[in-house]
Amino acid sequence: MHFRAWQPALLRRPFGGAGRATAFHCAGIAIQFGVLLVLALPWIYFVPAALWAVTVAVVVPSAAVVLAGPLLTQVQRARFRDRLGVVVPAPAGLAKRPGRHGIRQWLRSPPGRRQLCYHLLAGPLCALGGLAVLVLWAAGGAAASIYVWLWVTPWQWRAENPGYAVKAAYVTAAGVALLYASAWLANGLARRDTRAANALLGPSREEELTRRVSDLAESRAGVVDATDAERRRIERDLHDGAQQRLVALAVNLGLAKATLGDLPEDARKVIDEAHREAKEAISELNNLVRGLHPAVLEDRGLDAALSGVAARLPIPVRLSVNVERRSSPTVEAVAYFVVSETLTNVVKHAQASKADVTVEQKRGTLLIAITDDGVGGADPSGVSGTGLAGLAQRVASVDGTFSCRSPLGGPTVVTVELPCAP
Repeated sequence: MHFRAWQPALLRRPFGGAGRATAFHCAGIAIQFGVLLVLALPWIYFVPAALWAVTVAVVVPSAAVVLAGPLLTQVQRARFRDRLGVVVPAPAGLAKRPGRHGIRQWLRSPPGRRQLCYHLLAGPLCALGGLAVLVLWAAGGAAASIYVWLWVTPWQWRAENPGYAVKAAYVTAAGVALLYASAWLANGLARRDTRAANALLGPSREEELTRRVSDLAESRAGVVDATDAERRRIERDLHDGAQQRLVALAVNLGLAKATLGDLPEDARKVIDEAHREAKEAISELNNLVRGLHPAVLEDRGLDAALSGVAARLPIPVRLSVNVERRSSPTVEAVAYFVVSETLTNVVKHAQASKADVTVEQKRGTLLIAITDDGVGGADPSGVSGTGLAGLAQRVASVDGTFSCRSPLGGPTVVTVELPCAP
């Protein structure tokens, strides 16, 4: 039972898409017939003529095909899109209609020469293959329907040829085999033509890789911007929500401690402990919010935000910020994060007595240099996502560069370059 169910599908499988592929080849034959007609028409008149006439017969039709190259490319792309559902992408930086003055640039460009190669070589060869497919379809259909042709023949011929039925059976079998071969050839030739079109009418592999890298860089920039926007949203929610609730709780506990004087000593200790924990939670939340995205950075820029960071450190920090115009919010957030985390590491691990931070803008690049006089020995090849390695990843997320020079005994110099497109 199972065999009977799949047997018809197995017999029909070679013909899947064969009709669509054959229509696709017919359209290609029509297009290439026009090209070959333009190339061959002058030879009809000038073959017996002199050398100058032969030159005209070669140059004029070739020039006509060259001038019509962009239009032929559009027609071929429409054929692939309408007949096969295949979209052949256009190479970047190549005009679809270059015009009279742009045809020279079109010919000089590698994509233009590839397209001309398709119209003069690959296209005609595929058209000849399509013509062979049509011939096979016609021959196979005629042979497979031989009994129909015999049925309409006069009975006298059939009476004079008593073995015609056996011969017709062989012809029918050959016709069915030709039909299967035609379907296989039609689909195979359509696949080959599609590959040739993608290679010659579309962008090259290098151009495609460049486009994919550009798309990936753009999508990564979008993810980074979305992440930074989400970080700012979390900062606002913490500042306007949880932080305000903690402040209100601390105020209420302070009022309770001040006004409720007749409480037992144990209850007063509990209120004192809760009041102290609430204030510490507010302080920790302030540090957390400041680390996410300080409001001063968004309102007043890097200079004011980094000045606040330097003022909170227990060691003196000489800060120099020379920025003519503000960068994008994402780049500013990365710059702030790098300086803040680096100075925090200096205080925790470097045993330094002072630090210098220089931020300046030069030729579209934000240059950051952080120097301390500590013991050195900082290792940038730490665990991914932590320490200096985490800073390097954060910088790389906006196509920046990060370097750390920290010999034993110091000094340690951290240098960052960020693209500062607004």
